[in-house]
Amino acid sequence: MTARFIIFLSTFVLILALIDLYGYFGIKQLTENFTMPWRRIARWGWFVPTIITVILFVMLILRYEELQQTKSYSFFTVVTAFAFLFFIPKLIFIVFHFLNDLTLAGKWIAAQFSSNLESEPHERMNRFQFFNQVGLVVGTAMLGSIAYGVTKGKYAFRILSEEIKFKDLPKEFDGARVVHISDAHLGSFLDNSFEEVGEAIDMINALEPDYIFFTGDLVNNYAFEAEPWIDHFARLKAKSGKFSILGNHDYGDYVYQRDDANQLKERAQNLERLYEIHQEMGFKLLRNENALLERNGASIRLLGMENWGVGFQQYGDFNKTLENTSEEEFKILLSHDPTHWEQQVLGKKNVHLTLSGHTHGMQFGIELPKLGVKLSPSSLRYKRWGGLYNEGEQFLYVNRGFGFLGFPGRVGMPPEITCLDLKTA
Repeated sequence: MTARFIIFLSTFVLILALIDLYGYFGIKQLTENFTMPWRRIARWGWFVPTIITVILFVMLILRYEELQQTKSYSFFTVVTAFAFLFFIPKLIFIVFHFLNDLTLAGKWIAAQFSSNLESEPHERMNRFQFFNQVGLVVGTAMLGSIAYGVTKGKYAFRILSEEIKFKDLPKEFDGARVVHISDAHLGSFLDNSFEEVGEAIDMINALEPDYIFFTGDLVNNYAFEAEPWIDHFARLKAKSGKFSILGNHDYGDYVYQRDDANQLKERAQNLERLYEIHQEMGFKLLRNENALLERNGASIRLLGMENWGVGFQQYGDFNKTLENTSEEEFKILLSHDPTHWEQQVLGKKNVHLTLSGHTHGMQFGIELPKLGVKLSPSSLRYKRWGGLYNEGEQFLYVNRGFGFLGFPGRVGMPPEITCLDLKTA
């Protein structure tokens, strides 16, 4: 066991212990009036999930090399699911417990200056449990939401439709329908959920799209993750073609070492197989290149760029992608990471519509369009993380993802199938 591992584990356990200890005082206050057996069950029950989480993380770290060799995600998925299931509700309860403590402190300070006391300050403080009670209710509701997200929410595919009008769109393309999907992360579907994903494929085909565009991250790391899904994605039907690009996870950068010649060779073979799988699924994979889309004698350009994003390995070459195109042509760009639109497209190149993914909406959030509510932790990292954005005559659509990664679920951020109807203004 290395010193680095000991430091990491000690810090991790210390943070969990401090969080749990503070939250315990809130549970202790709430259970003062419980009978002894139930009081003990509630208080000890508070610590049990954290103890199990620590044990699971220790096992994960100790088995890291083994899991790397077997290229298995199953145990990692179990650990992350369990950690999210209990840790987030606990954090929510602790926030409300802190508000409860602040209120109690305010009451105590006010009591010091009050000459007309109904009861002793400590008695009134012990009776005040409002925020603790609210925190318990909200935390329990979140636990239920996460449990649903892990079991059902990750398969609750939804269709989000947008009609976008362009001044420069050739009239022959007026009414063209594009289905946009992204971030399948097929390696995350460990239970081979063919029936659930098959229903999503049927939903796409029912839209009768002219084009299907996939904007990267077909797999988590390895091409073999997509092997069982070839026939299923080959069922996707588009009247005029299916096109795709690569995302940051498709290159295998997170599992292959660049300073190892054998691993570099394996990485190259992995990529070649992934290219073949795109083709076997019926997709035309665009790698820093463009394609001419023709309709009733008119044409537009489809640009497909390799991954380029702020903070990630940048394989994309925008100038190469634009080769043999003209300034006047109507252009649709497929680019995995939305930061590329902000850095190299917006106000700099005549690209009318850019389609991206990558953010997943962080797989957590609340969206109530009719009330103007659109919240996700993604906003802390990405200015544009989900849905349609436009500046002047340029549009960006960020798909919230078809699959999931890391946390094996979706809470308030269902997997997305985007249906875009292009219109001539």
